[in-house]
This record gives sequence, structure tokens and C-alpha cells, in this order.
Amino acid sequence: MTASWIEVPAGSPFPVHNLPYGVFAPAGAAARCGAAIGDHVVDLSQLPLPHADSFAAASLNGFLGLGRTAWSEVRAALTELLTNPAHQSKVTPHLHPIDEVTLHLPIEVADYVDFYSSEHHAMNVGAMFRPDNPALPPNWKHLPIGYHGRAGTLVVSGTDVVRPSGQRKPPDADQPTFGASRRLDIEAEVAFIVGAPSVLGEPVPTSAFGDHVFGVALLNDWSARDIQAWEYQPLGPFLGKSFATSLSAWIVPLAALESARIPLPHQDPAVLPYLVDDDPWTLDLDLEVRLNGEVVSRPPFSTMYWSPGQQLAHLTANGASLRTGDVYASGTVSGPEVGQRGSLLELSWGGREPLQLPSGRTVTFLEDGDEVTISGWATGAEGVRLGFGPVTGRILPAPLG
Repeated sequence: MTASWIEVPAGSPFPVHNLPYGVFAPAGAAARCGAAIGDHVVDLSQLPLPHADSFAAASLNGFLGLGRTAWSEVRAALTELLTNPAHQSKVTPHLHPIDEVTLHLPIEVADYVDFYSSEHHAMNVGAMFRPDNPALPPNWKHLPIGYHGRAGTLVVSGTDVVRPSGQRKPPDADQPTFGASRRLDIEAEVAFIVGAPSVLGEPVPTSAFGDHVFGVALLNDWSARDIQAWEYQPLGPFLGKSFATSLSAWIVPLAALESARIPLPHQDPAVLPYLVDDDPWTLDLDLEVRLNGEVVSRPPFSTMYWSPGQQLAHLTANGASLRTGDVYASGTVSGPEVGQRGSLLELSWGGREPLQLPSGRTVTFLEDGDEVTISGWATGAEGVRLGFGPVTGRILPAPLG
């Protein structure tokens, strides 16, 4: 089995088979690009790597924009440096304990799109809000539904989230009021990070997914359900979503996840030609959601209806161009079982069936001071378990006034 000369603790999310990329700053120093291995971050800007000049920056965008060949070259060279003991003396001075550095948002986010690709999530939401009608909208199995979010409010894991305010109108109220959200929620999601751009006016086919998408991260699409419910008709989510979206600090390259690819669940009806993929796949990726340290859900990404490649093809079907740093997310990941639901909206069934935690607390939606952590694991090469690094956020009270 491939091993690194760096000691990697048993159960670490970052074995040498993983090597996720991020941006970090040692104490008193400027931010630069690094890769995680075991309990350390290795400073990529100081290693004899191809395209090394792209890593002396506070963003991965310069490296990601180089494209697939450069990504492969760097991964191969980095793996050699970390597995061949002959390189130990040149690498060791550039290893930093991960708990002694500050982690930053790994990319400059260009655009942000969020999809709605879990059939179980969509069925649950439909059953709650349209009990007398079909749970799925008529277009749901014909195209990956999504909305265009606010790129400037993506924040790195660990950033506090201020409770948003907006208009709310409960069904039994005559008029809306303005105030802090009372139904603040999470959405456990998987994000795909675009590296190589595309040309405006030229759709990207499913077969070109690997030429444009660099890697995968975890994402929490915080949602103010009461604000969202009043505003979303007829144009969809706006202020109920755009106050904050948390992204994990580490991006796992697609190259590390080849062994985690599994066939996409059967799609019926057949999709239109531009969404056809000769080898439709998804990831065997398991998420875990904790609220103040207590596990509330374990959603399986393997059950998602639409594939990452189909989402990309639909995103660009009208000729919309990709830019380096684009982020598109899966939408809430929910499985068929109650304990696999990826939002409190579903777990508490719209607040009507409060969730009972092992600690004795009863939960419907988030309270001030609550901290949510989403983690994820997949199986990589040689059967090694790969982690994604957590995405965490704590709720702060809404500003006064």
C-alpha cells in the first residue's frame, strides 16, 4: 500500500491518497497555497513542483485555471515528494502543524449555483408544502433545477453566521413583518469547484466534466425558511439564502476520488440528448451532520438523482460560460430514511415533529449559539478512507434594530 514518510495518524482524513488543496497562513505570515497530509499542511509554494509560482498566492485560482494537464503533473510530483524518503530533507522545513495555521477560503469565488438534485429531499419538501398535489414539480425529472446564488457571501468553514433578517408572513397573518428569521436551517451539500473556464456561447457536454471541474468540497447552504417561503414566488430563493453559504477549507481533487465513483441511480424518463452521459456516475460519499456535537443525520450522496456531469451540462446548456472559481452545489443531500435527511426542515417535518436529541434537547430550527458541523468520507485508492475536512458554522444573534 502506498505510504508517506510523513507519519499520518490512523483514521486521519488526509492520507497521502487524498492530498486536498487549500489556502493557509502560518502565524505572522501571508496566506499561500498548501495541501493537507495527516496533521500537517505542506507549503506548496516552497516545493520543487511544476507550476510552483501559482502557489505563492492567497487563492488556488491561478493553479486551477491551468487546467487538467497541470493538475495531473502537480499531483504526481507532490505524491513523489511525499512518498519517497529521498525528498524528506527538502520537504520537512515546509511542513506546518495544521492546528497552528489559519485556514482561508480556498478560492476566489466567481459564480455560485445551487441545484435541487436529491429526489428524496424534493419529495419531502413537496409532501410538506403541497400535500394535495404531486410532490415533485412537473419539470423535476427532466432537468436539474437550480438557482443562481450570491458568490460574495460564500465563507470559509469556521466563519460565524449572523442570523438574517427579512420579510416574513406566516400563513395565518394578514400582512408581512420584518425581523430576524425564526426558522433558520441548514442544508448539507456537496460542492464542485470549476478550474478551467469555458467559452461564452459554447455549452459544455457531460463528457467534458473532467476537463473543467477540479475537485469536490463540502458546503452548507444556510437557509432562512420563513423568509424564503414568503419571497420565493415567482422567482425563487433570494434573501432567504444569500446571507451566508459555508464552504469547507479543503478541496479534494477529482483524481483522488476515482475509486469512489459508482453508477448513477436509474433515471426515468430518459433524459434529453444534451444530458446523456455515456458513463453516468455519482460518488459513494457519506455525510454526517452534527448539531453542537450531536449527530442528527447521515445523508448518503450516492442516492442523488442528477449527476455532477449533468448539472454542469445543464448549467452551460444556454451558452453560459464557466469561470475559474465557479462553485456549483448539489442541493440538500437526503436519503430515504428519516436519519438521512439533510435539513432540519425535513428532520422536524416543517417544525411539526420536533427532533429529539440524545442530550434531551428538542429541536425544530437553529437557535443562537448553535454550531453545525458537516463532515464527509469516501473510499479512495487501495481502499483507503478519505475525508473532506469539515464545514462548520456557529449562529450569532441578528443585529439589533
